[in-house]
Amino acid sequence: MRVIAGVRKGQALKAVPGSATRPTTDKIKEAVFQSMGPFFDGGNVLDLFAGSGSLGIEALSRGMEQAVFVDKQGKAIHTIKENLKTVRMEDRAEVFRTDAYRAIKAAAKRELIFDLILLDPPYKKVSYTKLIEEIIENNLIKNDGIIYCEHDPNDELPDQNADLTIMKKENYSNTIAVTIYRFNTQL
Repeated sequence: MRVIAGVRKGQALKAVPGSATRPTTDKIKEAVFQSMGPFFDGGNVLDLFAGSGSLGIEALSRGMEQAVFVDKQGKAIHTIKENLKTVRMEDRAEVFRTDAYRAIKAAAKRELIFDLILLDPPYKKVSYTKLIEEIIENNLIKNDGIIYCEHDPNDELPDQNADLTIMKKENYSNTIAVTIYRFNTQL
């Protein structure tokens, strides 16, 4: 596992020990970041269910200014901190050990708004519809912001609607699919 592009291109990253997390492959990471916009010009990223922090670190390497990493596993938090230190980006990140829904509420209280939100929860354990509704209701996503969902191909995700446009939906195997939304509020 490594950083694919940007200022830390090629930097190796550690995976979380054990089998509780499933890292996004470099091939998938490269494909999805190309479709979201290969590079960013500043902005904030929220990496919920961060695991090793690989996706959030990729976003930082590609130009995001600040990142918030959230995971509820101690091993994941330790790995994220190690990876941030390895890529010398600790000063551009906050790392929290908590549940995703608590993290959403805490971010809302701090009035944080994100340009990119990365969702890669354990498969079959989380309702993407409920999670995305919570993100929108708590005003965490910027207008024209992107919500990335990595999921089992059989998972039900929200349909395109007045607020969400599907930018990309692709199955990478019979166990991994990605859906990317753009949030457009009709104010």
